[in-house]
Amino acid sequence: MKVWERQHPARRIFTGFVILNLVGWALLMLPMSRQGPGGASWIEALFTAVSAACVTGLTVVDTATYWTPFGQVVILLLIQLGGLGVMVFASLVGIVVVKRLTLGSRLTTAQEAHATLGGLRSIVVSILRIALVVKAAVALVLWLRFWFGRGEDPLHALWLGVFHAVSSYNNAGFALFSDNLMGFVDDPWILLPLAGATIIGGLGFPVIVQLLRHARTPRRFSMHTWLVLAGTAALLSLGTLAIALLEWSNPGSLGPLSPGTRILESFFHSVQTRTAGFNALDIGQFHPETLLVMDVLMFIGGGPAGTAGGIKITTFGVLAAIILAEVRGDPTVTLFGKRLSRAVHREAITVALLSVALCFLATLAIMQLTDIDHDRALFEVISAFGTVGLSTGITASVGTPSQVILIMLMFIGRVGPITVATTIALRPRRLMYELPKERPIIG
Repeated sequence: MKVWERQHPARRIFTGFVILNLVGWALLMLPMSRQGPGGASWIEALFTAVSAACVTGLTVVDTATYWTPFGQVVILLLIQLGGLGVMVFASLVGIVVVKRLTLGSRLTTAQEAHATLGGLRSIVVSILRIALVVKAAVALVLWLRFWFGRGEDPLHALWLGVFHAVSSYNNAGFALFSDNLMGFVDDPWILLPLAGATIIGGLGFPVIVQLLRHARTPRRFSMHTWLVLAGTAALLSLGTLAIALLEWSNPGSLGPLSPGTRILESFFHSVQTRTAGFNALDIGQFHPETLLVMDVLMFIGGGPAGTAGGIKITTFGVLAAIILAEVRGDPTVTLFGKRLSRAVHREAITVALLSVALCFLATLAIMQLTDIDHDRALFEVISAFGTVGLSTGITASVGTPSQVILIMLMFIGRVGPITVATTIALRPRRLMYELPKERPIIG
């Protein structure tokens, strides 16, 4: 235990997610998790466990028919633990059972939840309370809709409501229907609650807490909150507009639908690119131009310290502000009336470049291993890295080596490229010296 306490928080977060994935893998390998005789193959169980724990939603088997109720419950628990955060959940257990947190637990939880040590107990409890309220509200709406609107048995309707509420809030994208949500393409009572839960979960816990505390005094919002709110509104609007314009007449997607349903579907799929992964249309029928737009949206992702993936809206916003300041010749970078810390510049650039390099190398590897074109390979890679779960339908057919690549991408995307890199390359002690400066020519 003392050795664990002395570990850097990044390594504990990394180890916690590894353990969660391995436990999920073992449970899904059990014969009682799979329909029919025998258990799932190692790659099917591992891929599903990692996809669930990393709240992605990519699948190699049909969740609705391949897994037993026990297997589906395991997937649901993995989604919940992966979305809440392993260390946040462990801290919650410590608060409830032991009534206290060790310093090591507090440091690790603070890093995972992007919070300060002061008031950490109240923050952890608030995270749980927010998640329960949102998921309960969405589950209630879905339960009533499945029961009265879709004629499902009340108990089965309740299970469908709870599963999809948890999956949507955690931005997981797992569905208990063989065609995901394509059977509800024109049902706003199903799609809009799921979209709402996805948006709320994707804002991140710090933003939700500030919205609840200072809803009447927006001037007290932090730069982080303004960045996430403005970025979310802009990307959702642009995504909806782009999908509608590019797919409006496509006979394989929006073309056969009524104008109102086309707008609904454009908005819904714009929301899903924010790392949720539900689909009510066949993504494989989308135009290459639409897939490229969705690549960008998936790569950016949602807000930090929540259930979303991608490089995060804040990273993208900081990079845009740095570029704008450099073009203008400003001595400092400012956002929403405040100066941006220089330490954040390096962090944002590191996240972006590591992520670009990772997606490029993974796409190249999959193209070498398969005969899939670059459009679909890139889409699958970014969907995995961004923990989105949208797919053009190639996940199950890319072969085991490519699926292993996607597994690693999902894990790195959920834990974070910086956390993974820090875990691997962390120095045991700080350097006690600095080298002389020199400036190369740029551009």
